[in-house]
Amino acid sequence: MTRSPVALARKALEVARQALPAHASKFSKRDFTQHQLFAMLVLKQFFKTDDRGMVALLNDLTDLRDTLELTKVPHPTTLFYAQKRLAEKGALARCWTQSSAMLADQA
Repeated sequence: MTRSPVALARKALEVARQALPAHASKFSKRDFTQHQLFAMLVLKQFFKTDDRGMVALLNDLTDLRDTLELTKVPHPTTLFYAQKRLAEKGALARCWTQSSAMLADQA
């Protein structure tokens, strides 16, 4: 377990890149990838905050923005709907499975 949010963001991006496509649809707006959104949701849990708190942290912490390769900070509703969509499509479960497999490989 890490105490570094930057290290956690890197690992979450790696897991998401292996488990999810970059965009949910060919018609996606493409402001953020599913990988970035997943990593932001992981960080939201890490910091034990809500969507607005996560957006505030992203505004304040340039290292996190750089690690996540964000060109802009999302609106809180973006995180809310991303979490809802990823959960409904089973993407969160795929990421969990992928992260478990990565941990098993390291052991």
